[in-house]
Amino acid sequence: MREVGVIGVGMTKFSKYLGTSLKDLGRVACLAALKDAGISPKDIQVGYCGNAVSGVMTGQTMVLGQLIMRDLGIVGIPITNIENACSSGSSAFREGWIAVAAGLYDVALVVGAEKLYASDTGKTVQALAGASDVEVEGGLGLIMPGVWAMRAKKHMEKYGTTIDQLAKVSVKNHKNGCFNPNSQYQKECTLEEVHKARMICDPLTVLHCSPIGDGAAAAVLCSKEKAYQYTTKPIWVAASILTTGTYDILRDITSNELERRAAKEAYEFAGIGPEDISLAEVHDCFTIAEFLRCESLGLCPEGEYGRWVDEGLTEIGGKLPVNPSGGLLAKGHPVGATGVAQVAEVVWHLRGEAGKRQVRNAKIGLTHCSGGAIMGDTAACTVQILKK
Repeated sequence: MREVGVIGVGMTKFSKYLGTSLKDLGRVACLAALKDAGISPKDIQVGYCGNAVSGVMTGQTMVLGQLIMRDLGIVGIPITNIENACSSGSSAFREGWIAVAAGLYDVALVVGAEKLYASDTGKTVQALAGASDVEVEGGLGLIMPGVWAMRAKKHMEKYGTTIDQLAKVSVKNHKNGCFNPNSQYQKECTLEEVHKARMICDPLTVLHCSPIGDGAAAAVLCSKEKAYQYTTKPIWVAASILTTGTYDILRDITSNELERRAAKEAYEFAGIGPEDISLAEVHDCFTIAEFLRCESLGLCPEGEYGRWVDEGLTEIGGKLPVNPSGGLLAKGHPVGATGVAQVAEVVWHLRGEAGKRQVRNAKIGLTHCSGGAIMGDTAACTVQILKK
């Protein structure tokens, strides 16, 4: 396989865009990525679009990628639309990487876009419940807050994790979000505010949960042979892995077996170990999710993430900065856009362009995005490793 570089990234601010269409959000992100890459729309040879719930939320059940790219003048090329729950955007990124790495194309455009805000919140809840088996899980009320609350209680029971340690993740990520102009929420919160916030599912208050959001993110991928025609600062894709769950009802819900597999494959493919990672953007849909993801990905010993948080090891200036963007907790979670936005964040850090949230000496970054829940297990997990 050929080496593939990310030569341009772009995203909208994650926010509430009730009066803006999904295709317009996607177009803005794509234009930013094309400008960042210094490339013309006519140079794009293949396109991929990640989206999860536009059919329910907007009625745009099909051809979203074609609509976004048509408005850019990108027509007459292969364009594929991808749904994979919260991993939709990161799965689209992986498909773009495969297409270029395999030598089928030299330049690919990947976009992830989502609108989750609506006048009827029930519509959003219904759409997100579709990330499970609606006949026996989501459709009967077992939705994500309940799933993650159970995981939190089990982790607390098994490892002695405290509610303060969980809340500190929210405090950290909201602080990081203040330094990110693309973050939906740019306001710090205190431990007391996290504890006293509205209860969603015991022990998780609303500040333990990522908000919904609208937004889009895009990336331009290019073969090594062509990359330097457009930029002097490509960021290389060292690995791009996708796994699915095993749905074993006897599995330990305090860890994620599919994430361990994804991380193992990614490290082996990239020829590195978790100790080589400079920063990580992980799917913190809930505070406990950051715990489980970092432990399952081998970034931290199992059961030790609470101590790491207490000691400040995951802060921007710590041993392993986790979610310097603010993560989903502060940046927001327009699900189809999240995975590509994580890639954009890591690219900015590896280039030294992340402003006040810049991680020092960033050389290798990891992104992780998981989505869906089937029988208590995760349906899809992507891990990307990017390097200078």
